[in-house]
Amino acid sequence: MEFDLIERIRQRAASRREDVLLGIGDDAALLQPPPGHVLAVALDTLLEGVHFPVATAPADIGYKALAVNLSDLAAMGATPAWALMSLSLPHSEQRFVDRLLDGFMELAAPYRLALVGGDTVRGPLAVSVTVHGLVPDGQALRRSGARPGDAVFVTGTLGDAAAGLACLDHARVDADRLLGAAPESRRKLVARLNRPEPRIAAGQMLRGIATACIDVSDGLVADLGHLCAASGVGAHVDADALPLSSSLLTLFAGQARDLGLAGGDDYELCFTAPAERAGALVADLARMGCGATRIGRIVEGDAVIVKDAAGKAMKLPSSGWDHFR
Repeated sequence: MEFDLIERIRQRAASRREDVLLGIGDDAALLQPPPGHVLAVALDTLLEGVHFPVATAPADIGYKALAVNLSDLAAMGATPAWALMSLSLPHSEQRFVDRLLDGFMELAAPYRLALVGGDTVRGPLAVSVTVHGLVPDGQALRRSGARPGDAVFVTGTLGDAAAGLACLDHARVDADRLLGAAPESRRKLVARLNRPEPRIAAGQMLRGIATACIDVSDGLVADLGHLCAASGVGAHVDADALPLSSSLLTLFAGQARDLGLAGGDDYELCFTAPAERAGALVADLARMGCGATRIGRIVEGDAVIVKDAAGKAMKLPSSGWDHFR
């Protein structure tokens, strides 16, 4: 059955890229990076009940398993090229794998990303994806270049995915309200959880402009903290400047700011750039469709401090997602 599944995947994912010399079906893939480029490689694993709810549709699992990895490439300014996928399945179910591949290939297609290998094992439901991207030599974005005086930006909106997860939590005391109120807002929030949009084009545009960049997976405060630690700086964030969607404000008005600061699973880009370039950056990213908001500034020090409208430091209920907490 394992080899039947592998053959099924090979048929669905046949590559038409010229740089794939040998894809699925051998002991290893043979790939040909173009001259003048370096490889950006990222790996993420999604585990049922931890990274996606138990009832998540297979197509959404496949889509998200690729999306979270493409978000890492976006944060490096890379262009997606190839992927490996490892599936852990409780049972060998062809229909489940087909639906999972539907979601995976739907997202892969616009980037001409080729699935070139992987593995299948029996075990708890989990999907591991390794992506390979290409960056012109010397142009990769990193976490380590932020400087005091730089402005801090985020793309898109924050907090929606965490709110989408809350909408699916039937144990919440307000579960009935969330189920019945504002169905279109609820649908949009759940969609942000299940199908995040990797900001590939934004990352490419930021090459040579952003001084540092990271994707927001564990929560804005936590991930901005990682960027600051790598750069040896601190940051001040204006809580009132956070970009929050109308759907989030409709269903979670009282919690919206906290979700935006620490909810996680946003897969937006948080980046820094010289303050004098703020206006042009915001305009350029708006034209690209994802938008960007200036939310703070880089300072001397080593802490991320969130300030309220009066300029006072806020105490946060959570600093973000911790995989081992």
